[in-house]
Amino acid sequence: MSSLEVRFTREQIARYAVASGDLNPIHIDPERARQAGLDDVIAHGMLQMGLAARLAGGRPLRRLRVRFAGMVRPGDTVTFSARLEAGLMRLEAVNQDGEAVLTRAEAELASEEPSDPAAAAGGEV
Repeated sequence: MSSLEVRFTREQIARYAVASGDLNPIHIDPERARQAGLDDVIAHGMLQMGLAARLAGGRPLRRLRVRFAGMVRPGDTVTFSARLEAGLMRLEAVNQDGEAVLTRAEAELASEEPSDPAAAAGGEV
């Protein structure tokens, strides 16, 4: 089993917001997050999903799916773990309190890397 432990920071969440173009205020503005009923900003689910994908160790993926099960806030430490079962990586992510933040998560490994970059990009480069 491989694992990755990540402590989420405001800076990391804000940088991901800019890089992804997802500037929803619940991710970057604590006051707006409180107005939305949250106690603070929350990390993007796709940031968590991308970190989980790192457990593939750079191997190409055919598919990656997760269920976002809990919110991740600045200061949270999330442990991402994976175990390989018949070509599938079963992924888990839990916070410092042992609460799942990703569930029903798995990555299907590609059998081999496509030799045609256009095919890998869905026909567009």
